[in-house]
Amino acid sequence: MKTYSIKSSEIKRDRHIIDAKGKVLGRLATEVARLLMGKHKTTFSRHLDTGDFVVVFNADKIIVSGNKEKQKLYYRHSGYPGSLKSTTLEAVLKTKPERVLENAVKGMLPKTRLRKNMIKRLKVYAGDLNHHSTQTGASK
Repeated sequence: MKTYSIKSSEIKRDRHIIDAKGKVLGRLATEVARLLMGKHKTTFSRHLDTGDFVVVFNADKIIVSGNKEKQKLYYRHSGYPGSLKSTTLEAVLKTKPERVLENAVKGMLPKTRLRKNMIKRLKVYAGDLNHHSTQTGASK
């Protein structure tokens, strides 16, 4: 019995539309990362990007447990001495709620060359999604 290895020309990509309203940030991020990597497919291979397209809407209605809104910090650095800035999760959720989910998913994807293409297939929207609702694909 021989082992079957999928070729890049045989990869089929589906579209998953996920409503983030009332979902916990970490649990949603793991679900999205799993779909982007293609781990839900029987043809999953670590060395190939077999994942699907994922569209997440209502990212501003995501919930976090505990005191994470005030305690969790996001850091950024310009490269100059003394320029390390930090903002709380609460502030980021008010200004750019899409970034919270994007950062969480990006941290759960493999740190290889494939991550760049996987993250390109993720679309996150803060509000309701009207223009994607007519497209075909699986929904969750």
